[in-house]
Amino acid sequence: MPVVGWHASHEQIAPSRLLADVRHAEQAGFQAVWSSDHFAPWSSRQGESGFSFAWLGAAMATTALPFGVVCAPGQRYHPAVAAQAIATLAEMFPGRFSVALGSGEHLNEHITGDPWPDKDTRNARLRECAGVIRALLDGDEVTHHGLVTVDRARLWTLPETPPPLYATAVTPRTAGWAAAWADGLVTVGQPVNTLRNVVEAFTGSGGDGKPLAVQIHVSWAPDEAEALRIAHEQWRTNVFAPPLCWDLATTEQFDEAAKHVRPDDVRQNVLVFADLGRFADYLHTLADLGFGTVYVHHVGQEQRGFIDAFGEHVLPALTAVRA
Repeated sequence: MPVVGWHASHEQIAPSRLLADVRHAEQAGFQAVWSSDHFAPWSSRQGESGFSFAWLGAAMATTALPFGVVCAPGQRYHPAVAAQAIATLAEMFPGRFSVALGSGEHLNEHITGDPWPDKDTRNARLRECAGVIRALLDGDEVTHHGLVTVDRARLWTLPETPPPLYATAVTPRTAGWAAAWADGLVTVGQPVNTLRNVVEAFTGSGGDGKPLAVQIHVSWAPDEAEALRIAHEQWRTNVFAPPLCWDLATTEQFDEAAKHVRPDDVRQNVLVFADLGRFADYLHTLADLGFGTVYVHHVGQEQRGFIDAFGEHVLPALTAVRA
């Protein structure tokens, strides 16, 4: 069975509460943590967006779990600054930190005032940034002129071992493209056939044997109608497929686009349930697809009830299977 981690959603929960939640998740038996990294939420109803790298230092200092974070270098983050943040956390917490690099979303990147490139240009920029970050983590001095510019950058504080640099990918095309340079793949929950295509594109293009992880959005409550209400209230702005979800620029635009999303429409992106046994069965399916880690994101803003229920009814059975 895969490692089951908890997802820290900065767009929905204030950093102080999220810090208490991650400690609670560790006590409940979650084995890893994944962190989002946004400048703005997708909806005014979500209403938060703390700075992930600041939060990660506090969270890792007060737990013993491995952590990962999404990072989109190239516009909001200069790759040398991203590399310094990555190196500092990896030096403080050896063997516990990883990063998944992505091409970004307009929602976060427009704040620089720079134009939003097309997807092919964003991928090319990401590839350059990944090379810069990897070289800096290896201790090299880097000068680079391309879609990003770097002038004689060197990291003076380095971890003993550089952390892995994974790729984020939603589509098979991006997954196949990333296989050549990434140390592993992180994707998001989608229909099983789509996930299978993403995995096959990555493994068939040079990623065979590299770690695979998936983030699953769920909404749980003791009553399924309440779980559906939570999912629709919090996550209806997150049902849009690429390229729309990449290209909307503001929280207000996402809210406007979601005005006619019905509650049942959210089920295509969120596993809505009251029966925790359903999720245990789903984990077997994900394991069969090759995912070694599954990060569970309960899309509600109140996490404690979900963490307690999951820790009592799902995680012990998974631990027994692994044993």
